[in-house]
Amino acid sequence: MGNLDVTGYLERLGLGAEPPGLAALRRLHAAHVERVPYEPLEIQLGRPTPLDPAASLARILRGRGGYCYHLNGAFSALLRALGYQVTRHLGGVQGAGDAPNVGRNHLALTVTGLPEDPSASWLVDVGLGDGIHEPLPLREGTYVQGPHTYRLRPSEVAPGGWRFEHDPSGSFTGFDFAPGPAEMADFAEKHAWLSMAPESGFVRVCVLQRRDATGVDTLRALTLSRHGAKELVESPEDWWTAAGDVFGVRPAQFTAEERDLLWRKVVAQHEAHTSGDPVVAV
Repeated sequence: MGNLDVTGYLERLGLGAEPPGLAALRRLHAAHVERVPYEPLEIQLGRPTPLDPAASLARILRGRGGYCYHLNGAFSALLRALGYQVTRHLGGVQGAGDAPNVGRNHLALTVTGLPEDPSASWLVDVGLGDGIHEPLPLREGTYVQGPHTYRLRPSEVAPGGWRFEHDPSGSFTGFDFAPGPAEMADFAEKHAWLSMAPESGFVRVCVLQRRDATGVDTLRALTLSRHGAKELVESPEDWWTAAGDVFGVRPAQFTAEERDLLWRKVVAQHEAHTSGDPVVAV
């Protein structure tokens, strides 16, 4: 990753460079989920994106975000450039009713070798939208961050791997990940499916999310929510105001035609959902 703009990335996070350590890792992680949004708008526009972390970083430096492959891919490259020992893993996120799996629809990360305890491992994940705010120690137990309670335990479907169980209020039930290292190319087939298949949740529903220390902001089609409080966004002007003010996705980053297309899509998604259409039910 010799072409990684570490200085620009850190500026995007509002941080300066510092040696690897647990406190520094926590600062990096929290800043990332607070400042870099979870947003698959390129998919909504019909523009599949590359997996290359350098390409993901270039989009992040333009003020955009992405989903797990982009966010965790770029973040893992940053951590490596800063001297952290980070490993990418095959993961599988599950929604309600899904069986535990490692279906490669998620790129999971762990960090080891921190000076405070070189033998300890940490779960690091900036690509879940409404996931963790700071790293979690990779040991079985229950962990509270803000309004959310998480659980970590050994995976039953990936021997030697781990399972993360989300708070009941979360947008997914949990994910499992395998113990061994993975390469970005291992996710290429699943990334293509998630980006283009009509059945993909990223294709069916436009969702923006941003995590901070006290909770999660979500814009799902036309519904803006936080801590159970919901507000219907009823005009394209208000939608783009929310996208910019809450999630940092500025309308100036898109052409008028792109903004119009996105607005028509979220309106159609909202109308289909309120009518009970199972194709876009969330």
